Amino acid sequence: MNINWIFLIIGGLFEAGFALSLGKAQESMGKEKWMWLASFAVCVSLSMYLLYRAMGGAKPIPVGTAYAVWAGFGAVCSVVFGIFIFSEPVTMWRMVFLATLIISLVGLQTVTPA
Repeated sequence: MNINWIFLIIGGLFEAGFALSLGKAQESMGKEKWMWLASFAVCVSLSMYLLYRAMGGAKPIPVGTAYAVWAGFGAVCSVVFGIFIFSEPVTMWRMVFLATLIISLVGLQTVTPA
């Protein structure tokens, strides 16, 4: 695994972070709300920068693959955070489709030329 894949995975974590920050901002008021919105701004900036870095360098990840993995990994993490932080429901079908998404992400990483 080259460094660009690591950038992409960390960027996906920050993508989930900005989704989490928006969710927490919706639940908050006053100064706390603004802190969550600031967290959103930091997370979205870092996430985009890491996506940008993953698509460049000595062994760039193609744009289509990079974006799909970045968005998909962020979505997976967002669902997991939602379950543990926002007490979202865990249903069989949610887990089936989440597993399908994870399998697809691993497949994209596997078939992308290094």
